[in-house]
Amino acid sequence: MTATNIPGTFALGDRLVNRMGYGAMQLAGPGVFGPPKDRAAAIAVLREAVTSGVNHIDTSDFYGPHVTNLIIREALHPYPSDLTIVTKVGAVRGPDASWNPAQSQAELTQAVHDNLRNLGVDVLDVVNLRAMGDNRHPVEGSIAEPFTVLAELQRQGLIRYLGLSNVTAAQIEEAESIAPVVCVQNLFNLVQRDDDQLVDALADRGIPYVPFFPLGGFSPLQSSTLSQVAESLDATPMQVALAWLLQRSPNILLIPGTSSLKHLRENLAAAEVVLPADALDRLNGM
Repeated sequence: MTATNIPGTFALGDRLVNRMGYGAMQLAGPGVFGPPKDRAAAIAVLREAVTSGVNHIDTSDFYGPHVTNLIIREALHPYPSDLTIVTKVGAVRGPDASWNPAQSQAELTQAVHDNLRNLGVDVLDVVNLRAMGDNRHPVEGSIAEPFTVLAELQRQGLIRYLGLSNVTAAQIEEAESIAPVVCVQNLFNLVQRDDDQLVDALADRGIPYVPFFPLGGFSPLQSSTLSQVAESLDATPMQVALAWLLQRSPNILLIPGTSSLKHLRENLAAAEVVLPADALDRLNGM
């Protein structure tokens, strides 16, 4: 049994994926823009992740842009039969590295074809519609028009499954009235728990919840309580933060990202960290 499957698996579409996955965002350059400083290291990280049992990779063609998908293709194509690659559409990068909405029919169609080409596949496993909101937090408003575009591309055979990112409960219901939603990706971690009720509601429906920024984002989580719990368990604070998410709900799938082999190994080892009741009480009370 590898570290990645100790927490078990959960259904993502028609596949069971190990709950410890990998997020490719950090394989691009600084600010998720441009090429990485060390492309060979990025390729090595991807290959070790898959060798270690990761079979769920999160990416987007607007990372770079195009950079992470091309690295994934170089590192892993032809892909293992059990590997699920989840990508996102709904944004483009400006020349100044800005993140800009791109949700028209033409823009979404182009994004899907860009992902197909750069990943080197005929069909995308899962495509998440990224609702822009205020970038990190969802904002109410209809997503029917862009989601309908993706549903049509799914009917054309270009996408197997559809998901959502940065959305509210009402937007999930609206999307589900158009096509099935197989995963939801929102901001959630040890100290940012606005989606507590949503995690449980999706678990009741068998829908995976995939926290983005599970370790806090570009500014890692910092807390004396977190550090003290980690020290008591002979683990790192980031391992404890990931372990807390794994124990929070069985439908949570993790996609911590890194461009470092050392950090990759530390993240995967978090699957072996079991938080006792007293540690959970302390963390839950943060």
